[in-house]
Amino acid sequence: MSDLHGTIFWTELATHDVMAAKACYAALFGWTYDATPMPDGGTYYTAMKNGNMVCGLFDMGTDPDMADMPSHWETYVAVDDVDATLVEAAKQGAKILRPAMDIPHVGRIAFIADPSGAMLGLMTPAG
Repeated sequence: MSDLHGTIFWTELATHDVMAAKACYAALFGWTYDATPMPDGGTYYTAMKNGNMVCGLFDMGTDPDMADMPSHWETYVAVDDVDATLVEAAKQGAKILRPAMDIPHVGRIAFIADPSGAMLGLMTPAG
């Protein structure tokens, strides 16, 4: 296993009001934002603090599967192999919420709900 396997790797805010969230966190924490166009036509914002990436924010309205979900934070744990981890997670009683998919230049991600129902993202980072 790599040193990253099992560590918190990334977190992002899925929200219905990106501009309000950006303004709130900029005022609270001094975050600034870099914008990156997403393939679905939306924009992904990377929050920055003192030149370092902090987290991401995106508008859930661009994803029909998320349209009825409340705004929420998503945490990703790095794993060496998302697909193998999904198999093991299912054996341990987790439910697969979103099967593995590739995000260009980011990595391979999936979402599970642990046996208590808590959602968690899994990510095999690119590169």
